[in-house]
Amino acid sequence: MTNDLLVRPVTRQDYDQWLPLWDGYNAFYGRSGATALPAEITRTTWQRFFDAYEPVNALVAESGGKLLGLTHYIFHRSTISVAPNCYLQDLFTNEAARGKGVGRALINGVYERAQHAGSPRVYWLTHETNHTAMELYNKVADHSGFVVYRKMF
Repeated sequence: MTNDLLVRPVTRQDYDQWLPLWDGYNAFYGRSGATALPAEITRTTWQRFFDAYEPVNALVAESGGKLLGLTHYIFHRSTISVAPNCYLQDLFTNEAARGKGVGRALINGVYERAQHAGSPRVYWLTHETNHTAMELYNKVADHSGFVVYRKMF
């Protein structure tokens, strides 16, 4: 599959194929049905990809004209670096594409864009129960050992 796999920036024409991947990603993290994100968040997220003033970016993995996965990443400032850091916020592949190099290709696509932007690092979070994804993550990055705390409002 990886021979004909293309990782590229999302385009406006991708919406109808991007949306089921986005919905699948959110469902994986328990945001579906009664707990689904409001439509306004999905609309705003989609629009941000095409706004040059937004630091939010999206890549998709495509094979044979079909989108197999997505990743969203954000460049942001930091107090420990002059160059922007890159936060890989979302990564998702459809079930049929898992284990076939799509996730790795998407991560590598973010790495390439981060290097081009002069970013000193790419980082991301995953849930401690996401063991399948962590098998890949342990091969393509270092586990920092940091624990995340948050307070929701």
